[in-house]
Amino acid sequence: MRCPECASQRTRVVRNPTGTASGFNAYPATVVLIAINVIVYLIEIAGGGGGLGGLSSERIYDMGGLWGPAVSVNGDWWRIVTAGFVHVSIIHIGFNMYLLFILGRLMEPSIGTVRFTFVYFASLLAGSFVALLFEPTTLSAGASGAIFGVLGATFVIARGRKLDSIAGQIGILILINLVFTFSDGEISIGAHVGGLVCGVLCGFLIIAGERGHFGRVGRQGRLAIELGGMAALGILSFILALAAANWGGPYFLG
Repeated sequence: MRCPECASQRTRVVRNPTGTASGFNAYPATVVLIAINVIVYLIEIAGGGGGLGGLSSERIYDMGGLWGPAVSVNGDWWRIVTAGFVHVSIIHIGFNMYLLFILGRLMEPSIGTVRFTFVYFASLLAGSFVALLFEPTTLSAGASGAIFGVLGATFVIARGRKLDSIAGQIGILILINLVFTFSDGEISIGAHVGGLVCGVLCGFLIIAGERGHFGRVGRQGRLAIELGGMAALGILSFILALAAANWGGPYFLG
């Protein structure tokens, strides 16, 4: 996935040219995010969480799972973030990390590590917000909200760059995952939908910048506007997540 400026250049294609990032250097944020998720999961099972099978609700809660009453009554605001790094089983984390690896290798080199990281965390926070909005009393965890956001951003950016083949494949992947989301009663619909919508909005911000819709600003100015917009989405999602948890406060207290 190349930006329009690079795609218009007539360049000679060479194999692994000197100075071209490869391996970890090409997608460092992806590798770090996967490492953090795996380390957290190892800590989960090391603490007696049930081995490689499904972890208990108590263990998920103790590790920072998202639960409305804990946020509103106990003031555990940090769960809005930490829930995105907690998983309930080896299959859960395995599927999420595989998808993150595939998408990260595609997206991070094409939009840059900083923008990729902003898309990821903004979508994570948006997923937590919508999960609390629609399922405040359900304990939830997992990186899927953030990953859905990366999926949404990838689709929009691929379409914006006229990469219809990639956009089509990502679109099918989104539809398949949405079918599983709505058909499986144990999946957090709010987290997936919230992350996806935020990722789409982040993708539109990036494409708008690439098409010069932010006026006559340089590359750094364009990047600042894009990152500012994504940061605003993340901050707004965090504030709304706190509000959504507090809206249910009287209900939690009986």
